Amino acid sequence: MPFIPHNKTDIKEMLGTIKAGSIDDLFDEIPKNLLIDQLKEVPQALSEMEITRLMRKRVSLDEKLLCFTGAGAYDHHIPAVVWDIATRGEFYSAYTPYQAEASQGTLQTIYEYQTMMANLTGLDVSNASMYDGASSVAEAILMAVRANRNSDSRKVLFVSGVNCTYQKVVTTICQGQGLTFDRLSLDIDTGTTNVDELSEYDQSPVAVVIQHPSFFGTLENVDAITDWAHEMGALVIAATNPISLALLKPPGEWGKNGADICCGEGQPLGIPLSYGGPYFGFITCKKEFLRQIPGRLVGCTTDQKGRRSFTLTLQAREQHIRRSKATSNICTNQGLMVTAATIYMSLLGFKGLRSVAQKSHEQTFKLIQQLTSINGIKTIFSEPYFHEVAIKLDHPVDYVLEQLSLRNILGGYDLTSDFPQLENSLLVCVTETKTDEDITIFAEAMKEIMI
Repeated sequence: MPFIPHNKTDIKEMLGTIKAGSIDDLFDEIPKNLLIDQLKEVPQALSEMEITRLMRKRVSLDEKLLCFTGAGAYDHHIPAVVWDIATRGEFYSAYTPYQAEASQGTLQTIYEYQTMMANLTGLDVSNASMYDGASSVAEAILMAVRANRNSDSRKVLFVSGVNCTYQKVVTTICQGQGLTFDRLSLDIDTGTTNVDELSEYDQSPVAVVIQHPSFFGTLENVDAITDWAHEMGALVIAATNPISLALLKPPGEWGKNGADICCGEGQPLGIPLSYGGPYFGFITCKKEFLRQIPGRLVGCTTDQKGRRSFTLTLQAREQHIRRSKATSNICTNQGLMVTAATIYMSLLGFKGLRSVAQKSHEQTFKLIQQLTSINGIKTIFSEPYFHEVAIKLDHPVDYVLEQLSLRNILGGYDLTSDFPQLENSLLVCVTETKTDEDITIFAEAMKEIMI
């Protein structure tokens, strides 16, 4: 039905019915110092003609920028068919599939997604999704604490290359659980964790979080760190870029026994940048931790006629009986993101994903070759990388980024705010969307700025 604003008579009748003296009485629990009289920064209402003119003016300014920024969200090509299918009514308006008899399409989509993610990460089980990469790391940690019953520790250890934003979100979500967090020091030469220093770490963590590729794009010695963590009695949580897994060893094969849990940001799998969301997080794990995984799980079964069918199973969710024991909440909109990711992965297949990853790496190599030939620019770390590289500049990073923006280029992520020891350092990223011409444009712009 159309929205019809309440008039004064409607408001008076409503207040009389609930025995309230005024609208303000409805908010009497809010402290007075938190209330404001008016939204001074919100402009007055415009007419339809005025708003149309304003929107046309803004559209004219919406020029596509050349993006070389990553740091957790990536500018990949999304085939048009992905969202053409995902926005069909049967997917776009689909709700939580509690009634299996009315939700077979949605349930099958989630099941196929789970299958592909389990295969991609080399683990046994996948959930339907989480809110985003950061919250999936937090949920993976809480899951590891529940699952690692042999450990009395409340210490969670991050390797040096874990995204600082992830760690902040984890602290916010998990600090009420009595957990403490520690971070291994960064080897300033390699951009990775110094494996030789692990023997000096004398505490026994309940879980170790390894981001690979690291936040800096470098490749950690995941085999050595995984084996060390298991020897210390900790569960290993892998935080990964799903595109990279088309090239790199999957977490399920790390070390002697593989990572126990894998999580990460699913945005590279067909989700647009969209000014920061919505995205989705993923979690996969070994079979023995199946009952601790948060979110939805879809199983394959047969109906009364012996036909292949799908249903929700092992639901540890907030809507059900024993909701006090729920391990997570999740939003249906993430289900839509998962649908898009499923379509994306099914269209590309493993060869397509590998091609995207390979092209991203190759173009990154080309960019770094051109950038490091410019006076005042050099790479910081010696370790191999995937499609992000940290570079050192002779000029202030904020000045360089401002000059690039004037040329319609998003030049990268300033590392200084998160890593003060990396002064005037810039994290640049290249995906398969960047042509040789794009790379040359960026390099030429940097050459002009670095004079």
